[in-house]
Amino acid sequence: MSRPGPLAGIRILDLTRLLPGPVTTLHLADLGAEVIKIEDPQVGDYARTLGTGQGEDSAYFRMINRNKQGLRLDLKKPEGVEVFMRLAREADVIIESFRPGVMDKLGVGYAVIAAVNPKIAYCSISGYGQDGPYKDLAGHDINYLGYAGVLDQIGSAGGNPAIPNFQIADLLGGAMTAAMGILAVVIEAQRTGQGRYIDVSMTDSVLAHTYFAMLRLNDAGQSAPRGTDLLSGGLPCYATYRCADGKHMAVGALEGKFWKTACEVLGHPDWLKRQWDASLRGELAELFATRPRDEWASLFAAVDCCITPILSPEEALANEQILARKMVVQEDGLTQFAPPLKMSGFEFSIRQAAPKSGEHNAAILAAAGYSTTEIQRLESAGAFG
Repeated sequence: MSRPGPLAGIRILDLTRLLPGPVTTLHLADLGAEVIKIEDPQVGDYARTLGTGQGEDSAYFRMINRNKQGLRLDLKKPEGVEVFMRLAREADVIIESFRPGVMDKLGVGYAVIAAVNPKIAYCSISGYGQDGPYKDLAGHDINYLGYAGVLDQIGSAGGNPAIPNFQIADLLGGAMTAAMGILAVVIEAQRTGQGRYIDVSMTDSVLAHTYFAMLRLNDAGQSAPRGTDLLSGGLPCYATYRCADGKHMAVGALEGKFWKTACEVLGHPDWLKRQWDASLRGELAELFATRPRDEWASLFAAVDCCITPILSPEEALANEQILARKMVVQEDGLTQFAPPLKMSGFEFSIRQAAPKSGEHNAAILAAAGYSTTEIQRLESAGAFG
């Protein structure tokens, strides 16, 4: 029997926009947290209209803001700050992604909130962090990857840096690192009654996960040229190969037992001792180019040696393993992802579609104790735009 989500009862005030912060709160909302998405009345979340016609909410926005309530609030008005402060007194988490100092200028920075709610987990997501010479600079995923030394290492040997097809810094740094920090502080606050301020730098987070680049620096004293390190294309047993139909196979036969099996299936037991020989790359490439991908995939499906087809996004969504894990959800007229984890006694569901701007204003304020007359007063004062 399904129990409430593990984060049921946790209330989050979400002031973030675009991708990193909203994905953080998406994961927390999917696990049962009550997330109130707060947007200003002037622009709101820019993601609403990315790639859409006027007045429409984009698929991008709707996918990452499900299971949240919508509140439109003008924090540049004292009445808007009044509402925010009342909500903040009972909240467990506040998360924002403005440039450093903006929340203090609005009068709702960490010190102000902690004075009335000591248990608050107050998380700020930014590109470079709350201090340092770059703290006020604008940036995007590609910039953070560049500064962290990651972009330099992605791509083929001798080629240009390759731009990843998903935002590593935004999602690893801005979303997963923020979620980790928030949950750590929420747990501590439940135990001690004291929260913390959480400073998440997307650049820091990416840098802190470049273990193999650091391994190379420690071992050799310098980084490897692009596409030549152990797990970035330098080994014949850990690389991608183009097939006769232009599609590709992924070879990950690092362990000796897997490489032995691969050599047997490929009909080249003589390659067994050349596992670490970079010159074998060319010979393997020639061999894989003799058959179409699916023929190779069928051949290797019968053995266990970490050689698999590289699927397109469309093929991935239809893959039997992905479907068995129920990772694809059809809801709100969209194909969406389920949460990337499973828990005993908890069945994920989309409780509500992404909110329209300010959709739940009345309900949120009423739950916070505002009377109809008080809500009308705030509306007349422009608190909601």
